[in-house]
Order: sequence, then structure tokens, then C-alpha cells
Amino acid sequence: MKLLQVNSVCGYGSTGRIAADLARAAKKDGFLCKIAYGRGTAPDDCDTIRIGSEIGVNLHGVLSRISDKHGFYSTQATRAFLKEADAFSPDLIHLHNIHGYYVNIELLFEWLQSQNKPVVWTLHDCWAFTGHCAHFDRIGCEKWKTGCHTCPQKGEYPASMVFDRSAWNYAQKKRLFTSLENLTIVTPSAWLGSLASQSFFKDTPVRVIENGIDLSVFHPVHDAPLSLPKGKKIVLGVASVWTKQKGFDDLIALSELLDDSFSVVIVGVTQAQKDALPERVIGITRTNNAHELAALYTAAHAFVNPTYEDTFPTTNLEALACGTPVITYRTGGSPESIDDTCGMVIEQGNVKALADAVQSAAFSTEACVSRGKLYDKNERFLEYLSLYHELLA
Repeated sequence: MKLLQVNSVCGYGSTGRIAADLARAAKKDGFLCKIAYGRGTAPDDCDTIRIGSEIGVNLHGVLSRISDKHGFYSTQATRAFLKEADAFSPDLIHLHNIHGYYVNIELLFEWLQSQNKPVVWTLHDCWAFTGHCAHFDRIGCEKWKTGCHTCPQKGEYPASMVFDRSAWNYAQKKRLFTSLENLTIVTPSAWLGSLASQSFFKDTPVRVIENGIDLSVFHPVHDAPLSLPKGKKIVLGVASVWTKQKGFDDLIALSELLDDSFSVVIVGVTQAQKDALPERVIGITRTNNAHELAALYTAAHAFVNPTYEDTFPTTNLEALACGTPVITYRTGGSPESIDDTCGMVIEQGNVKALADAVQSAAFSTEACVSRGKLYDKNERFLEYLSLYHELLA
């Protein structure tokens, strides 16, 4: 049995790690696996197809910024990739993020239609069923339900600086993405699954397979040296990229509402963000040391995730598995990993309530760890493998 996965990246970032780990699990199950990807580099133990080049990605991005036709460039790169895909002749194709300026979605879906093979598509955001954006929760837009037009987020990823072709994009995506008779949508949260079922995917089977984490890495860690203020209760925020949408400004505002017994630590900031932080906030640039990250989670009094746009954040799962309660906004699928034994959910933008929750947080390490153990990535991969066998049967 041959499995072909397609994703923007391979081996890094949340979706890239999922694709690589899933290939390893499928290989153990007897699959011959390839991962086609468009950006960066890939792990040596993964059999891969690089789609295009960095120059092609940059050109696709520039043209998209002018035309707002993201996903309709990279023609030569996609044709070359599809020749390799034909030679591999997969029995099942698993799509992840097909946005990211690297593949031509029209050519890709025409090829998928010609193959008549089972296709699994894991949606990691909302891009697949909108005319432009990857997230609309923050602004409460519902045009995607009936047909996008006059996009209020034209300047957001995948940004267009000139034209608004959200209506055209929506029509083309609907035409292409509903053309497959053997497509199964997978979402990592019930929230996103519900949205997909309300979109033009309403007649497509939708499964929920939650994201998982590596419990051999994320568990209480007390032996890593950390440069944290002594005698302070650590309020931790972690993200790969900090933006206003991720709640960066809200964490700064939170630090001003907490008394001196607390210290806010933000992991994943750029050097420029770190230099601009107020004195009472500690910034740590992105760390690739998972053991050190687990130790930071373990040392925290609370993990705060004031995100305004999220599907099912793995940072919540990592914090729980390390024994730390999670306080998050009622955003997307972020609350789904939390119950009243291990965290609290706050309405978006209510920083005062966020501060009150931090100061009153009193959850047992055991309860948090127990909740975190529900998200073992190996069990999630078994769910995917079960779906593969079901579709191939």
C-alpha cells in the first residue's frame, strides 16, 4: 500500500511534524510513504518530493499579493510534482495544508479526480472553505456559509495588496474541492468539524481526529536549568510566532494587572519584540530544545493562551501534560482540551477576567497530567491508520 502526503512543510512546524510522524507510523504499519512539500527542508528519514523551489514560492507569494489568486500559480512546479506522483502511483492521498504559495490547486485537484483514489484532507484551519482567509473567528465573518465577497481581511494572510478576488476564489474552491467523490475531511477539533459541515463540504464525510503530542517529551520536568525569577509565580505564554491575533498585546496588558508575586514569561518572541517588552515581562526567543520547553511548562503557575484565532492548539496539550493548568480565551477549538479540573475558559478580550483567573488558579498537577495523557500522538496516528484501512477496504 502506498501513501502520498502533501503539505506545505515537512518535519517542522505543527503540520510538518504531524505529516512526518504520521509517515513513520504508516511505514511501521506496512505502507510505502512519500511526503510532497513546498518549503524549507525535510528530515533525512522521510522519503520526499520537493515541489518547486524557494524562488517559486516567493514568486507565487508576490503574484498572490497583487492578484489575490493564491493557489493558482506554481504551474510548472506542480506539473513536475504530479509526474513524480504518477510514477509513485499512491493508493491513498492525504492532503494537509495546500495553501502556502507552493502548489497549483486547480492542477492538483484535476489530478486527484483523474486518480479516483481515496483522499483524506486534514484541515488545520479554515482556508479550504473561504474565498480568502485562513481564520475568520476574530471578526465574526459568516460570508463563507453562502459565498465570500468584499473580503474584510484582504490584507491578512494570504494577503492581497491590490485586488479582492474573494468571490472568484470561493467559486473556484467550491468547484474544485467538491469534485471528488472519495474525499474524507478530517479536523483536529469538533469546532472546526462543525464549521466544515456548515460550509460547501456539507455533503462530504467529516471526522474529528484531535492533534496529539509526544508524551515521552512533554511530562513534568524538573532537571533543566532555567533562568527564571526566584520566588515568583510564573505565568507562561508560548507560540511559534507572536502576533496581535495570538494575544501578544493581551499578555502585556495582563502583566500590568498582576501583582508583584507574578512574573509573565513569553516564549517565542523575536529579538525586536523582546527588546520592546516592559521590564516586568521576560521574553525568550524561540527554543528548539523540547526538554527545556517542558521544564518551562512545568515551572509555570499557569499557562495562558489568549489567542483570538486557533483550531486546536498543541501548546495547551503540552502544558497540561507537564502538569500546568491552562487558561484560554473561548476561541475556536482552544477550550476543547480543558475541563474544570485543569483550567478555565475566558471570554475573548476580557484581560481583567484573565488576571482574576490567573490569581485564583488552583489545580492539581495530577489532574492536569491526567488530562494531558488523553492526547498521546501515537493514539491519534492509530486513528488515522484505522481510517486509511477503512477507506482502502
